[in-house]
Amino acid sequence: MESADTDVCIVGAGPAGLALALMLLRSGIRVTLVERSTALHRAFHGEILQPGGQRILDELGVLGAARARGAVQLAGFQVLERDRVLLDIDYSRLPAPYGSLLALPQPHLLTELLSACREVPGFTLLEGHRVAALLERRPGSPCTGLIANGPDRAPVTVRARVVVGADGRFSKTRALAGIAPGRSESFAHDVVWFSLHAPGRATGQVRVHRAAGSAVLVHDTHPDRLRIGWTLPHGGWRHAVRRGIDDIRAELAQVLPQFEDLLHQQVRSTADLNLLDVFASHAREWVRDGLVLIGDAAHTHGPIGAQGINLALQDAAALHPVLVDALAVGQPTRERLAPYARLRAPAAAAVHRMQRMQAKAMFGGGGPLADHLRARAATVVTRTRLGAKITRKVAYGSGPAGVRQDLFTPVQAHRH
Repeated sequence: MESADTDVCIVGAGPAGLALALMLLRSGIRVTLVERSTALHRAFHGEILQPGGQRILDELGVLGAARARGAVQLAGFQVLERDRVLLDIDYSRLPAPYGSLLALPQPHLLTELLSACREVPGFTLLEGHRVAALLERRPGSPCTGLIANGPDRAPVTVRARVVVGADGRFSKTRALAGIAPGRSESFAHDVVWFSLHAPGRATGQVRVHRAAGSAVLVHDTHPDRLRIGWTLPHGGWRHAVRRGIDDIRAELAQVLPQFEDLLHQQVRSTADLNLLDVFASHAREWVRDGLVLIGDAAHTHGPIGAQGINLALQDAAALHPVLVDALAVGQPTRERLAPYARLRAPAAAAVHRMQRMQAKAMFGGGGPLADHLRARAATVVTRTRLGAKITRKVAYGSGPAGVRQDLFTPVQAHRH
């Protein structure tokens, strides 16, 4: 059996895994990255970067190059009902240079992060490898690495002082550790995603169009496309499929009459639409001796408010100094790793609470009185200083983490 030794083994080459790998490498720590896909051929859902995530990527020196590959700047969030704007969250109220949202295709971001990792000594990428087992004397005992199966199914043993599970909402690392995902069905909606080729039809915003019993999210994306999320009551997708694609197109066109022609031209069957399993989760444990979970592996959120990538990148930035300290003293124990969980778990929980409130505001019913109260609340967010504070909290999160560049080795700090 092939084997390798490293300081940190990260499972998952998404934004969190690659960003953490780059921070650790620049701090002189050896990193082996295990990724089941090859050449970044994987399914991507989220691509909107909040200002907090943009700042972290900028501090790592990769944001500019990723944007140059193709991205779309978005002025903010709007909630509309017919042609009436109910809520307008203007990101230009935030300090420069991150006074906007950024629709950045994940392949562009991951390519730049991976390229930066490859420039630093101590990096090993095992792509096309699937995690098969954690190295533990017994379940729950200190983790000392993992076994992964390569493309030819040949096993590789990776001995590591710390294993980091950054492998998403259905994390195999978490499952192998026997850690409960803490899943809750707190979002009572189905979300169906698709995109339309729409040259010259950009909106410049992330817009949520409210309608009876549903809502449709629309935002521009690169190149010349609209990304659309159709939100239905839980179980509504099964009923929609039974009605057929003609009824689906007609319902979407009622909410988005400005794109009726594109819907009829490009949405030809239900195969053009992708159902996303929307749920929230908060793992029972985030750290153990020699083991850490970050991003969606630790906490999963709904698509409302575009928080997934933001939270994952901030997890990586918060974990970086904790790992550097733990490895420096040779004790990556639960106690040494706990400061990361103590910092980030409340931030993730706060986003979950915020998303539940946003869901009620965007999709809730309740009649004329409820509509009036929502309109009053929207006015507060749109026009007052309190609204600016709320916007900043959405954009940067609770206790936002920055990159500890002071922990980079002198050579790497100079190169950055």
